[in-house]
Amino acid sequence: MVHQFCFKGINIIVDTESGAVHIADEITYDLCEILTPPLFEACPEHAYKALSEKYGRYEVTDAYGELYSLYKAGELFSEEYKGPDSKIPLTGAPIKALCLHVSHDCNMRCGYCFAKTGDFGTGRNIMDFETAKRAIDFVIERSGKRRNIEIDFFGGEPLMAFDTVKKTVEYARGFEKKCDKVFRFTITTNGLLLDEENTDYINREMSNVVLSLDGRREINDKIRKTVNGEGTFDAIVPKMQRLVKLRNKNKDHYIRGTFTKENVDFCSDIEEMLSLGFRNLSMEPVVLKGKGPYPLSEAELPRIYEEYERLCDLLLSKENTDQEFLFFHFMIDLDQGPCILKRMRGCGAGFEYVAVTPEGDIYPCHQFVGHQEYKLGNLYQNTFDFALSDTFAGINLKTRSGCSECWAKYYCGGGCSASNLTVNGDTAKPYELGCKLERKRVECAIYLKARRMMG
Repeated sequence: MVHQFCFKGINIIVDTESGAVHIADEITYDLCEILTPPLFEACPEHAYKALSEKYGRYEVTDAYGELYSLYKAGELFSEEYKGPDSKIPLTGAPIKALCLHVSHDCNMRCGYCFAKTGDFGTGRNIMDFETAKRAIDFVIERSGKRRNIEIDFFGGEPLMAFDTVKKTVEYARGFEKKCDKVFRFTITTNGLLLDEENTDYINREMSNVVLSLDGRREINDKIRKTVNGEGTFDAIVPKMQRLVKLRNKNKDHYIRGTFTKENVDFCSDIEEMLSLGFRNLSMEPVVLKGKGPYPLSEAELPRIYEEYERLCDLLLSKENTDQEFLFFHFMIDLDQGPCILKRMRGCGAGFEYVAVTPEGDIYPCHQFVGHQEYKLGNLYQNTFDFALSDTFAGINLKTRSGCSECWAKYYCGGGCSASNLTVNGDTAKPYELGCKLERKRVECAIYLKARRMMG
């Protein structure tokens, strides 16, 4: 499968199966567009005829020679992967990541919140240390020989359970030498409760921190409000700036925003974040079903595409300046990094990654919490539904509808099961709007790499 696109004057050809990306001149681009595999050493006569009004025969022959060389090298029209369907490992798969819902409560009331204002529809609750201990014991036991384990403190707002966070980190660290494990902690916070003490703790203990901010004051304060309905921008930005300023450069952090129908001009929010001194940025499209002020629709796609292209220009304009920045969704591995089975399967929710609630319930990921039909088990009851876990392990590009025919399939591994459930009511049926946005982001990432290669 080959995907061709022209982005800001650069002709690009992507070979899906090999992952090869080619920058093409006009004749090579046009010729590739009319070819179908298999290719033979001699250029087919129909190609000469189709291009005769625009190019001479010698030019077409020369361009075909280049394409044929790529074909023989396995970098153009390469054959589709025919191996296993990536269902291994299944029962007993090592769990490598754990999302701890230390707080099913929140001090904000964001309009688009998928967590139903923080309690996930299960009632407001704070995880006690006993439940957190059981969760750590569970992941140590289920991680097998895997050494590196990811723990994400999540909510609601996890700083509302900061005592549990600290005790859990200390408890887990106590197993590192004894069990030959290395824990990498992340915390996701809205920033309202950040103070000097917990900021210093986060910067010392957390390998990554995700700070939620929707960009411009008017956008942020329209959606991200306190329980009393007040805007949060002025309260959280100075605290986030302090945390980022004091953070060790070897530790990760991201400012994470969400764009909705209210701010499809989200590049302006990125510019605002830059002006505030933030450099590791993310703007995620909201995933909601139905009508209203927030859900995105097909009608917004042209404008969103324009914003992604505008963001490409902004990224390039800031390179090698004091405002150079990273954008999470453009940081794509274009070298087809992980093995083929990993790329076919994408997300490890439900078998390599699980979420635990304050009650000790186990779910495939944080976005499934509250969907009782997807509950995997409970820490206090020592239960775990291996059959359901196997079902999640078996979701891949071959089992998702339409994924096998998508040129960008190996960059997303089939997308997000939770988003599919939210919009389509089916974990295996792709959320098409999200797919279109992903394909655009991949094109942007490829274009950026091409521009940098060209100098």
